Amino acid sequence: MPSTARVYDAILGGRDNFKADREAAGVFARHLPQIGECVRENRHALVRGVRYLVGEAGIDQILDIGCGLPSAPNTHEAAQEIDPGARVVYVDNDPMVLSHGRALLAVDNSTTVVTADARDPEGVLGHPGVRSFLDLERPVAVMIVGMVMQISDHEHPEEIIAALMEPLAPGSHLFLTGWPDTGEPAQRRLSKASMETLGNGWIRPVERLREHFVGLEMVPPGLEYIARWFPGEPDGPVPAVEELEPYQRTQMAGIAKKA
Repeated sequence: MPSTARVYDAILGGRDNFKADREAAGVFARHLPQIGECVRENRHALVRGVRYLVGEAGIDQILDIGCGLPSAPNTHEAAQEIDPGARVVYVDNDPMVLSHGRALLAVDNSTTVVTADARDPEGVLGHPGVRSFLDLERPVAVMIVGMVMQISDHEHPEEIIAALMEPLAPGSHLFLTGWPDTGEPAQRRLSKASMETLGNGWIRPVERLREHFVGLEMVPPGLEYIARWFPGEPDGPVPAVEELEPYQRTQMAGIAKKA
């Protein structure tokens, strides 16, 4: 059966996938030929977000939930490029991620990977690998990048996110990317491909996506299309919404801070 982590890897042209994952990647490509650009854009957002969290917000502890298989640049690489002492815990429910992560991080004492499911926030925060690695009495950045669309409304994503953020210290941040539903056909095609292959991939109205931030204080520019989203100062001109390609309207990102 295909898995989200391995399909993502197959779309990127990686080698850590099976035939079922490559076939699923083909379904994505048929529905949305620019799926490779979408995946890479999400990765660029991850790097920008991590650089903001570490470089500008001063966070030195990151909990990356639903991290997927290693794909450079990884969260810990982006974080430790700015702060070599930054500590990162990767969390995923795919055993292959644990196996590959441990091999990748065998000589890295500032980064670890654990197997847990975001749908069990108490299990995530209470995991010995998290508790022994992060000091939850100090600010933590929780990353849910490219993953919340896998959680259905029936599973109550806001309740899951609130349960993850509530025990954390003031100054903690939430970094999230999601799939909006504004009526754009490309959004529907992306969701359809994901539903056909993985059984999940929900698009949601923008106001619904904002609810994922569970009342936290949004960091400018708030929730925005990834191509227009630059926490902190952008490196150059920001394109207008009408200038975006349809596939560039399939993903949004935002960071929020716990008071």
